[in-house]
Amino acid sequence: MPTIKLEVVSPDAVVYQADIHMLVVKAEDGEIGVMPNHLPMIASIIPCAMRVKHEDGREELIACGGGFMEVLNNKITVLASCAETPIQIDVLRAEKAYQRAEERIKKFKSAPLVHTDIDISRAEAALQRAIVRLKVAKSVGA
Repeated sequence: MPTIKLEVVSPDAVVYQADIHMLVVKAEDGEIGVMPNHLPMIASIIPCAMRVKHEDGREELIACGGGFMEVLNNKITVLASCAETPIQIDVLRAEKAYQRAEERIKKFKSAPLVHTDIDISRAEAALQRAIVRLKVAKSVGA
């Protein structure tokens, strides 16, 4: 079975490298699946749990905070604003981020004219990133 190279890079490090069977990510326009010999492309990725499928049927999740994906010459390069494998995720920190974001959103929605100091877009983005991180961490019981 043919494979395609995957490299996931964050500003801090190369987070993941492997020869895989398929990658599924969420882009601005919807979900994208990339398999070996895919046509060249560039896509903007939104925060998601990227699904990495291996030849033997195993599936891994990688938390991605958003970024860009390039497919070229049978290689996928994901340039992520942040990315973590399940074992790299600090679950307690992710839960606290989830709670903080949820509280800020709730506070803003209860009185938007009073809480003008809350950037609702940033709070919603933080909530989405926390949800993704928790989903990925729980995928292996971390």
